[in-house]
Amino acid sequence: MVKVKLGDDVVQSKIRFKVRFDFKGEHRPGRFLFGGKPIEQVAEETREEQLALLKNIPVQGISFIDYDISLEPYVVYDEDSGEKVAYAPCEITLNADSIEDMVRFTMREEFRKLEILEPPQMLLTSTDLERILFKMNEEFKNQLLFFLRKIKR
Repeated sequence: MVKVKLGDDVVQSKIRFKVRFDFKGEHRPGRFLFGGKPIEQVAEETREEQLALLKNIPVQGISFIDYDISLEPYVVYDEDSGEKVAYAPCEITLNADSIEDMVRFTMREEFRKLEILEPPQMLLTSTDLERILFKMNEEFKNQLLFFLRKIKR
């Protein structure tokens, strides 16, 4: 819980936030004589899979509220791969017990934007900031290990 000042009182509150992820869809060659799926469709399927995981797998300190997948997929040229890549945007509204619980969402590759909906102000102590930075470091290390394992395959 974060500390919020209401008048002269300091109370505990959850954080309601909205996060935007853009899920990537890359070209996959087709099998046999059939062509592969359009990259926009691959991006939408990835978005649906990841959204199902976020909705159905409990995360300590986080509660799922709502999502919006009304934004259309978009295609860009990826200079690294030399191919077109599609992204399917998704906005997810969540409640978090603390700022540290939010960190795992901002450290994801798909992360694009974060909006704090409630509370409008928070009080952070030096201990709070230390915990946040420690959690960011942990998440960074986890992501680095994940990418290293991915590269070795």
